[in-house]
Amino acid sequence: QVHLAESGGGSVQAGGSLALSCVFSGVSGSRIVLAWFRQRPGEEREGVAAISNLGGSTAYSDPVKGRFTISRDNAKNMLFLQMNNVKVEDTAVYYCAADRSRALSSRPLAEDQYAFWGQGTQVTVSS
Repeated sequence: QVHLAESGGGSVQAGGSLALSCVFSGVSGSRIVLAWFRQRPGEEREGVAAISNLGGSTAYSDPVKGRFTISRDNAKNMLFLQMNNVKVEDTAVYYCAADRSRALSSRPLAEDQYAFWGQGTQVTVSS
């Protein structure tokens, strides 16, 4: 069983930066792809960014492209999301997710591509 736990959420003003972390356990990092999802108030959960097992491939949703960066450190069993120039519409609960695969699928930001999920961390962006 793969376990995931997010941290780093909080409140930030629009235009600022915030860094999220996710620690994973129960599996070697080289055997899983990882991703960040978010769920905004009143909306369905959506994919934000994904990264392959060794970090060689990444994918981003259009709303965050150029502002967010996903990275990972398999030696420390960690996944990161650096959020820059945040906007009010980035306010959401952010989740990390994992699946037993080495390469990103053809739909790397689809919720059904991931079997394991963290509990989420709240990010609130104020104007």
